[in-house]
Amino acid sequence: MTNYNFHLHSNFSDGANNPQDYADKAIELGFSSIGFTEHSPLPFDNPFSLDDNRVEDYIKTIDNLKNKYKDQVKIYRALEMDYIPGISSDFNFWKNKCKTDYLIGSVHLVKSPNIGELWFTDGPKHETYDHGLKEYFNGDIKLAVSSYYHQLNEMIETQRFDIVGHVDKIKMYNRDRYFREDEVWYQKLVDECLDLVVQHGLIIEVNTRGIYKKRFPGLFPDGITLQKVKNLNIPVLISSDAHQPNEINLGFKIAEARLLKMGFRDVMYFDEGNWHPRPLY
Repeated sequence: MTNYNFHLHSNFSDGANNPQDYADKAIELGFSSIGFTEHSPLPFDNPFSLDDNRVEDYIKTIDNLKNKYKDQVKIYRALEMDYIPGISSDFNFWKNKCKTDYLIGSVHLVKSPNIGELWFTDGPKHETYDHGLKEYFNGDIKLAVSSYYHQLNEMIETQRFDIVGHVDKIKMYNRDRYFREDEVWYQKLVDECLDLVVQHGLIIEVNTRGIYKKRFPGLFPDGITLQKVKNLNIPVLISSDAHQPNEINLGFKIAEARLLKMGFRDVMYFDEGNWHPRPLY
C-alpha cells in the first residue's frame, strides 16, 4: 500500500491548511513520507502561486517540521513548477532559492500562439476551460490541445525537474465533448510527449485528484495513455495532489488497482535525495 505522497499544497500556495496540519494527518495515517509542492512563484498576480515574499517563511516552516517530526515522518520541501514560455523563470532559479529536494513540472496555463493570452485549463469550473477555448483559440480544440502538449514538451526539453505532473490533465474538462482520446491526432501528441519523457529520464505522476473531486472519472493519466506509459517502461508515482489534509491518500486504492491491472509492479519513492522503485504489493 502506498503510504507516502509527494504532491501536497498548503496555504503557502492554494492549499487550505498550514503545513503542520498535513504533517499531523500523515502521521495519523501512518505515512512514511510527504512532500510539499507549492506552486512556484509567477511574475503576475494570481490566487494560487507561492508569493516571492513568503519564500523564506516557506523554507523555515518546512525545515522546522522536518526537525520536529524527524522520528515520525520524513518531510520534504519541493515546488510544482508552472511552465509558461517567456513568462515563468528558469526552474533552477526557484529550485535554488527555495532549496528544494525535488521538482514537479506542470502546465496549467496554456499560452495562445496567436494572441499570447493564457488559457487556464484547471480549477473547479469547466466554464473557464470553455471560455478560454472559445476566446483564445477560436474554439479550435486541435490548436488548443496541441498548444498544451507543445508547451509541455518545451518544458521537458528546456527545464530540469523530476516529475511530470498530471501529464494529460488537458482532458479533464473535455469529457468527450470536443475530442476523443483515441483520435489519431491526439494520440500522436501523447506519443511525442512520452518519447521526450523517456529521453529525459523523468517520472510520470499518476494523479488521483480528478476522481475524488468528481471532476473526471479517471486518473491523470489513465486508459490508453497510461498503458503507453507502461509499454515504454516509464517510472510512475501515485499522488493525490492534495489541497487539504483529508485528501492526502484519496484515490490511492483506485490508482494502485489500476496500475496492477495494467501490469505495473513498482512505483517510485523519494528517500534522502534519490528516487527508488518500491513494489506496489
